[in-house]
Amino acid sequence: MSTVKSKNLQVGTDATAFNNFTIYQPSTPDGTLRIGVGNADSPTEVGRFDSNGYVATNVPAFAVGLSADQSISSSTYTKCNLNTEDFDTTNNFDSSTNYRFQPTIAGYYQINATMRFEGTNMINNTVAIYKNGSQARILGTNRVTVSSPVTISGGHVIYLNGTTDYIELYGYVSGTSLVFGVAGTVNNCHLSGSLIKAA
Repeated sequence: MSTVKSKNLQVGTDATAFNNFTIYQPSTPDGTLRIGVGNADSPTEVGRFDSNGYVATNVPAFAVGLSADQSISSSTYTKCNLNTEDFDTTNNFDSSTNYRFQPTIAGYYQINATMRFEGTNMINNTVAIYKNGSQARILGTNRVTVSSPVTISGGHVIYLNGTTDYIELYGYVSGTSLVFGVAGTVNNCHLSGSLIKAA
């Protein structure tokens, strides 16, 4: 019986390194086998195998919330200024300027949202996901007139092309003294998502 020992195995000989793959062990062995894009001398890791099986790396996932009540106008779709990040694995959520998720990997994303509305004589409370500035999906609506807080949650799978596509969270309600309310926790107005299938 013979053994071939090597820490890097390049698959492909294309002059453009990005068209090649390398199977390798890290410089300090840790029980994983890595898969990288590029030549054997400098691959970029895209996934690994460990004792539990395959684990993808650099998979976009995020969870963000609203840190304080946000005043909104009646009968107008308004973007929620989600400015607090629980996590953002690939730094694809802008929580300071545009309050949007714009991933760099094309694929199908599971998106979940919750919004809390506070005000007087509220009706038609609606939560919607916008894609590229246009309404893509309504996640839920309350059509009963109330003056107590209303919380609506929902989810949807959305395709994003990994370059120009982005999503934002919007809310709509008719009434007076209206806010997206946090009631002491960012979880009352939040958005989260993750890649479920690359494309």
